[in-house]
Amino acid sequence: TARELKQTVSDIKHEVHYQLEHTRQTRRGVQGIAKRINKMHAEGLNNAINSTTVVAVLIATVAFAAIFTVPGQFADDPKVLPAGMTIGEANIAPQAAFLIFFVFDSIALFISLAVVVVQTSVVIIESKAKKQMMAIINKLMWLACVLISVAFLALSFVVVGKDQKWLAIGVTIIGTTIMATTLGTMSYWVIRHRIEASNLRSIRKSSMESRSRSFSVSVMSDSELLNNERKILYAI
Repeated sequence: TARELKQTVSDIKHEVHYQLEHTRQTRRGVQGIAKRINKMHAEGLNNAINSTTVVAVLIATVAFAAIFTVPGQFADDPKVLPAGMTIGEANIAPQAAFLIFFVFDSIALFISLAVVVVQTSVVIIESKAKKQMMAIINKLMWLACVLISVAFLALSFVVVGKDQKWLAIGVTIIGTTIMATTLGTMSYWVIRHRIEASNLRSIRKSSMESRSRSFSVSVMSDSELLNNERKILYAI
């Protein structure tokens, strides 16, 4: 009986040692995969930052040039200056469509310039802070795209004239549908990412509470975390 008891204790000891070693190997593998995932996240954020800077510069350039290349040109001849107009004033300045274009185009210009200033002046190292900054900047770029789209649609009513207004109406319907679909899809991805991030924090909290209870539960929790973090894409 003593020999059997000793053999049983020895078997249990070896089994516990094997489980501990297997747990350490699994944890090392999980940590290695997590490091690679974090590296991919950092590269994706850096690519998003570079793309946002290029787009902001492009929108600022287009918005700045559009204000000075409006259709109908400008009143520049003092001898044939229409009544109520000054030299350098756009011929379509009194129209409501031009006022909408001018206001929305100007706001898009300054939003893009603000994004460029922030992107070229602020250097963020921490991944979480970088995500927060990119989330704000992306929403500003969404707003700039919407404003520049409204400015274009407003000016299209001036370009086609009253007789061909149906063309401007058709372009407005098409453009509104495309922009609404795009922004709606992006909003869905943002909300979904927020929900998944909230669930991930809950899993992390529960795993930290159960980590002191057993090693197997801890490894399972880390595996679940890793599966949740391995996303193909997400919207900031």
